Amino acid sequence: MQPSSQASTALNTAGGRVPLRARLSEFWFKNRGLIGLLFIAPWFLGFIIFDAMPFIYNLYLSFTDYQIGTVGTPPWIGLDNYVEIFTEDDLFSKSLGNTLYYLAFSVPLRLLLAFVIALILNLRVRGMSIYRTLFYVPSVVPLVAATVIFAGLLNTRFGLFNQVFILVGLDPVRWLSSPEWIKPSLIILSLWGFGAQMIIFLAGLQSIPKDLYEAVSIDGGNAWHRMRNVTIPLMTPTIFFNLLIGVINAFQVFAQVFIMVDSDGGPLQSGLLYMLHVYNKAFRDFEFGYSAALSVILFTIIFVLTVILVYTSNRWVFYGDNDDDN
Repeated sequence: MQPSSQASTALNTAGGRVPLRARLSEFWFKNRGLIGLLFIAPWFLGFIIFDAMPFIYNLYLSFTDYQIGTVGTPPWIGLDNYVEIFTEDDLFSKSLGNTLYYLAFSVPLRLLLAFVIALILNLRVRGMSIYRTLFYVPSVVPLVAATVIFAGLLNTRFGLFNQVFILVGLDPVRWLSSPEWIKPSLIILSLWGFGAQMIIFLAGLQSIPKDLYEAVSIDGGNAWHRMRNVTIPLMTPTIFFNLLIGVINAFQVFAQVFIMVDSDGGPLQSGLLYMLHVYNKAFRDFEFGYSAALSVILFTIIFVLTVILVYTSNRWVFYGDNDDDN
């Protein structure tokens, strides 16, 4: 017999009235499954209303010729949008190539910078909390404000970067007006807000047992051996998490590009990233069906890359309980 049933039986046998607390306890025990569902119902409703339904509707629009002046049901055109994207849209391949270039450099550099800074901030030094705060503060600066600041720093004539180059005898760089320098400028900007990844790395470093480092030292290992045999293997789950989030975010970069190089992507569309192309089709050309198809393709690319990363993670991510058979 369950504890609540035993308590209820004892109270009823005594002939007294069942206290309210006991009745609530028995009701909670009997309906704990339903009560649990009620607690998570707001999340489910939010997911259905704000995620699942818009995604399904966007998928439907990608098969239509929905434009700004469309009245009533958008005309169904099947796969025409997708055929046009892959056969006629030169900016699709251009924007996708620019995005992959941005991803290939910004994500690894940002991970490396965040990891190195986290290693430094994990040292036992007086006033370390102040240093940690100073390195984290840039990540809480609003993205628009940080982008405007960097646009000023990268200004060809008056920017701080070029002023330093002139002082040391170098030629100024046309950061935002030269096709070959626009993407490096965006990559430099992406390194600014590494604070969130740094904090995650720092939490992972502080969770590594100290006795493992002591064991390496007892065996005659130096700092490099501790890094190679303890720190990096035990940090691979954290590295994998930051890598996955970084890849997903890199495909969705929009605001900083829009502010720094405008919606056309700058000279020769060298700064035209994928999300900017999606935006232009929707809110400049008012081809919402075509833009929906572009976003579906973006979702598919991110989904496939995520599956590949998760599938290959068991080859290099160490969770501490992996066996050799896995």
